[in-house]
Amino acid sequence: MDDPTAPERSRFAELAAAQADPWANFPDDHKALFPSYLGLILEEVRADYARMRLPFRAELTQPAGMMHGGAVVALVDTCVVPAIGSAFEERRALFTIDLRTDFMAPVMGDAIAEGWIEKRGRSTVFCRAAVRDEQGELCATASLVYKVGRALKLQTAPTPGRA
Repeated sequence: MDDPTAPERSRFAELAAAQADPWANFPDDHKALFPSYLGLILEEVRADYARMRLPFRAELTQPAGMMHGGAVVALVDTCVVPAIGSAFEERRALFTIDLRTDFMAPVMGDAIAEGWIEKRGRSTVFCRAAVRDEQGELCATASLVYKVGRALKLQTAPTPGRA
């Protein structure tokens, strides 16, 4: 049975373990403090594709009780990172150049995002993303452009309360 929250998934090839393993602890593995603070969870990475979840919690809502648009945009912006990075042997610095998000329905529970690559250039990557609720209703779509930079030397995030 197809997953209604991941309709794009089948278009993208699975990654070999050696390519997928470096993403196993993303976003908590390299000082991605804001995405970690939000509680983003990487559920799957494939060649040019990633799926992430933002679990619903009261701190992420706006006054009407739905998930704040800023939290949804952060999910979209982070979701494409492993999709872009899946093509490289080492982690790269990735910078958002452009991001447009269109909201279609409120998110009242977990937000599930799929992000994928539409076109890769040498240093510029064009991406798309879709955010659905837990029932599979389309809540937002996004178009993103990223700049690919140099290879990164990963550092683990500091432990809170330690210098």
